[in-house]
Amino acid sequence: MDSSQDKYRAVLIEIKRRTAVVDSLLFGQAHALYVPTTVESVCLQIRKILELIAFSSLIANREKYSAQHKKFAEHWNARLMLKDLERINPGFYPHPIIQNPSKTPGVTSDWADRKDDFLTKEQFVKVYDRCGGILHADNPYGTKTDYPYYQEQAKDWRNRIVNLLNAHTIKLINDKSLYLFQMGAKDANPSYNAFSPVV
Repeated sequence: MDSSQDKYRAVLIEIKRRTAVVDSLLFGQAHALYVPTTVESVCLQIRKILELIAFSSLIANREKYSAQHKKFAEHWNARLMLKDLERINPGFYPHPIIQNPSKTPGVTSDWADRKDDFLTKEQFVKVYDRCGGILHADNPYGTKTDYPYYQEQAKDWRNRIVNLLNAHTIKLINDKSLYLFQMGAKDANPSYNAFSPVV
C-alpha cells in the first residue's frame, strides 16, 4: 500500500502532466481547433490543477478528504474551501522555496522563501473563479468573453503555479514531519524528502 507521501507525489505527477497539456496548448504545440476552445481547454486544466493542489494535503486522511471533496463538489466556493482546508490542516498550502548551493560543510543546499512570483492563496481564489467563469457559454445579450485576455493571463497563472510547486514544503494532516517535494527536471517524476522533528 502506498504511503501518504507517495499518494501526494502521485498527485504531483498528475499536476505535472496536466501542466504539460497547458504548455502544449498555450505555446502552440497543440490546439483545440479554435482560439476560444483552446483557451477554454487551458482554463479547464488550470482549474483541475488548483483542485489537486487544494485537496492533496488531506490524502493522509481518507475520511476528511472525502468529506471535503463532497462538500466542495456541492458548493463550488474556492474561498470557503480554502478556509475549511486551513481549519483541518493549517499547513495544507504548499510553501514554495528556492534552493541555493550551501557553503556549510555537509549541507547540500540552503533554503530561501520564494518572494512574490508564485500563486498565493489569495490569487488561487481569483484564478479558480476566473477559470470557472470562462467554462460557461456566453449570454448572447451580455458581454463577450475576452479570449486574448485569458490567453495572456493563463501564461502568468501557469508560471505562478509552477513556481509554487517546483520546490515546496508541506505538512500532511496528522503527520509531524515536514516534507520537501521537488517537481524534477522536464522528464523526471517528482520526488520528496522527509524531515522529522528531533526529540
